Amino acid sequence: MTLQEFKKTKDYLICVDSDGCAMDTMDIKHFRCFGPCMVEEWGLEKWAGPILERWNEVNLYTMTRGINRFKGLALALREIDGRYTKIDGVDELERWVANAPALSNDGLKAAIEAGGGEVLKKALSWSKKVNESINALPFEVKKPFEGVLEGLRYAHESADIAIVSSANLQAVEEEWALYGLLDHVDILLAQNVGSKAFCIAELLKKGYDRDKVLMTGDAPGDLDAARANGVFYYPILVRHEGESWAEFRETAVDRLIGGSYGGAYQQEKLDAFLDNLK
Repeated sequence: MTLQEFKKTKDYLICVDSDGCAMDTMDIKHFRCFGPCMVEEWGLEKWAGPILERWNEVNLYTMTRGINRFKGLALALREIDGRYTKIDGVDELERWVANAPALSNDGLKAAIEAGGGEVLKKALSWSKKVNESINALPFEVKKPFEGVLEGLRYAHESADIAIVSSANLQAVEEEWALYGLLDHVDILLAQNVGSKAFCIAELLKKGYDRDKVLMTGDAPGDLDAARANGVFYYPILVRHEGESWAEFRETAVDRLIGGSYGGAYQQEKLDAFLDNLK
């Protein structure tokens, strides 16, 4: 179902991120795909150890967790240019990341067709290799966190459920379908649709009241998307995902439906989220 075709069926809407939130896939994708593909594309094998360690720190364990892949790439290549070896065109990549209307493969293709340089071609090559590498990961290493199915099943009784993810559409669809999660989802919005903030804004146009909408995520970008649209945020805490999903099912959904999510409970969740990623 497309965003244009989607229609509101319940008063409440719960948006859920995929990688690192519902699916225990974020670490493995960065460990095996994002960082290693960058090392390969730019020939950085000589410094692979510290470069990959830094990549994982930025993308997984700090307040830049979940950063857009191209923003993360630009940050990494700028650091590599300053510490290890010259990266041709890093200024051009940074300009594109700062000004592009869409930070996606299609956005890169458009920039390249408009005369973009070699660095943008390499960034697109890297991104395609990342997607291929992710798709090649065995399904047994791409599982949902404990409690996700139960949480979604319970939430779906009272709310429309939307996947709002910046990950590759094919990967999200396959991973959620494999474990029966799509049975409790009304619409899937991935990288190809637009930013998370844009997706939530478009969903709000379907007629939901903002105080009846919840974004569930694991990264600051998820919180930013919620704040940009004036909706509630529920965090899935890194290294405490099972506990977070249990509370989602046992407490958070009922608070949203009962009208008591805002105020002290929302602040408690925000404080725990920010403390977790210090």
